[in-house]
Amino acid sequence: MQQQNELTAFLDEYISYIRLEKNYSSLTVSEYKHDIEEFYAFLSEEGIVDLANVDYPEARLYVTRLYDRGLSRVTISRKISSIRSLYKFCNARYGMKDHAFQLLHHPKKEQRLPAFFYEKELDALFAACEGDHPKSVRNKAILEMLYATGARVSELVSIKLGDIDNGLGIVKVMGKGRKERYIPFGSFAQQALESYLEISRPLLMKQKKHYSLFVNLRGDPITARGIRHVLDSMMKDAAIQGKVYPHMIRHSFATHLLANGADMRTVQELLGHSQLSSTQVYTHITKEHLRKTYMNTHPRA
Repeated sequence: MQQQNELTAFLDEYISYIRLEKNYSSLTVSEYKHDIEEFYAFLSEEGIVDLANVDYPEARLYVTRLYDRGLSRVTISRKISSIRSLYKFCNARYGMKDHAFQLLHHPKKEQRLPAFFYEKELDALFAACEGDHPKSVRNKAILEMLYATGARVSELVSIKLGDIDNGLGIVKVMGKGRKERYIPFGSFAQQALESYLEISRPLLMKQKKHYSLFVNLRGDPITARGIRHVLDSMMKDAAIQGKVYPHMIRHSFATHLLANGADMRTVQELLGHSQLSSTQVYTHITKEHLRKTYMNTHPRA
């Protein structure tokens, strides 16, 4: 029982660390927590009651079990990262050995390119939120800011009124690892924000008092889940076919910038990527798009 309490304490402390100090999104925190709880269940099945007693054979056995479940390589890689990160945390704070999962190699990732919207699809999205209703005005401002800045949904909901300079067209966002960055935005987003701040937000706020930029219909700060619900509604109204998700707007932001001549380093900075390799995936999208256009239009392709 004591060992079980220790495992729970390690997990609770680690989750607080990645949520508060590392500023991971609520979705990432939830995924990491779920991954570690699954790992704890495996330890219980194997009769292991102490994290420090896990060695390379046990780590390897766990990964084999993940493969046996038919999980994708991306999911398995994330689960390895979750547990590796927990051990790294315990090593830094308590001196616990952390070599077992450090020795594991991540499975080779499937070559899947990020999905993005074509400009005509985005036009349909913007058209879906036209209107004078406070909700429509707010939704248009949300969509304009996501596409104008490439911000993550978790970053958008954390923006405060004081983070916006609408005159200069610049917003400050808090990214992963609590790293701040400043992102410019253009005239379309400026106009949408002005309408939202002057007309929509005061009506939605009612008697509420807080400084969050975007609010829900009750006047409270909107959540990441709320943003996803808003975008889901837009996508249905725009009759966009296929699997769609909010992060596609961020992918579209990067893809369209590179396709129109932006340099890689600038896009990296705007996205808040710590590694250039994270940004380079978008060059594959633009190259593939060029190839398909060529094959579909050249007379002798």
